[in-house]
Amino acid sequence: MAKQNYKSVFDIIGPVMAGPSSSHTAGAARIGKIARNIFSATPESANVYLYESFADTYRGHGTDVALAAGLMGMEPDDDRLHESLLIAQEIGFDIRFIPLAEKVDHPNTAKIVMRSGDRKMSVVGVSIGGGNIKVVAINDIAVDIDGGTPTILIFHIDCPGMIANVARVLSDLHINIGSMKVDREEKGKRAYMVIELDQDELHTSLQSLRELDNILEVLYIRK
Repeated sequence: MAKQNYKSVFDIIGPVMAGPSSSHTAGAARIGKIARNIFSATPESANVYLYESFADTYRGHGTDVALAAGLMGMEPDDDRLHESLLIAQEIGFDIRFIPLAEKVDHPNTAKIVMRSGDRKMSVVGVSIGGGNIKVVAINDIAVDIDGGTPTILIFHIDCPGMIANVARVLSDLHINIGSMKVDREEKGKRAYMVIELDQDELHTSLQSLRELDNILEVLYIRK
């Protein structure tokens, strides 16, 4: 038998949650919450596009209420999760669910398009089982973020010295890099860095990163 590597006990017994399915409920709540964290607030409105298994069973498995709950900052085990659509209505949060027939790489996929005023952002998340998730795209740019570690996401123009400049600023801020993933559309075009941190929380401003040349956007993603 092949040896299994588990990060936590929840990989074996599943997460604590208020719902019938770890993939469709707990995972959906975590997708909603990480999307909210990336957006840095509860949006004024959101269109949620559901694919394959999510599209087929989102009402019966509570995927809709879980996604709404996560977008309002709730955890998967929050007692209010099943009332999230009513709570959203009460606070004026306009959320709409749109099941699609398109095929995608993973059956438990949701694309969340969030808006507040003139600001708009899209996040694509997949629920990969046991309540675990991945963010696979932000604003239609492919990324790979699991949400289990505080993360700095940097979009920038691909040019020499960017990684060194970012590492220097993080060192000046006394932020230790746990891991870094980099990718780009093509040479000289848009690129990104996913920087997972050693610390549990960030206690400093990232403005000095935003002021670097060729930086397009800097996002902090709490776990």
